[in-house]
Amino acid sequence: MIKPNNLILQTATALIAFILLGFSVYLFFAGHNAPGGGFIGGLVTAAAVVLLYMAYGIDFVNKILPINFRVLIPVGLLVAFLTGLGSFLFDAPFLSHTFGYFEFPIFGEVELATAMLFDLGVYLTVVGVTVTIIINIANDTGSEV
Repeated sequence: MIKPNNLILQTATALIAFILLGFSVYLFFAGHNAPGGGFIGGLVTAAAVVLLYMAYGIDFVNKILPINFRVLIPVGLLVAFLTGLGSFLFDAPFLSHTFGYFEFPIFGEVELATAMLFDLGVYLTVVGVTVTIIINIANDTGSEV
């Protein structure tokens, strides 16, 4: 079987995936103060990964991204759950939010919030679920079980 020439798709994907990943990082970090967060950041990341799979194929992408996306699901759920339990250490209600300002050498004063840790759990879960579902649909041969 002759493989179709996907040169245009692969060239465009190299740029588009980079832009999507950068935008997803922005959405993730903006999430506790502005629209965005772990859910939409995870969806944009999953879109970039799926685009890479479409352009380059599953073998190539698995070589450059050796991630088992099914493992991201329980890891993300665990991070989100432990973030909620962390509030009990300070005698606060489940999933209470707090923040603080910290001084970093290069960045200066930066606000860090516990909502970002919860968003990290949501982000990992959404990326894992979305990519796993789409890859499983793509690999479906259509035969009945």
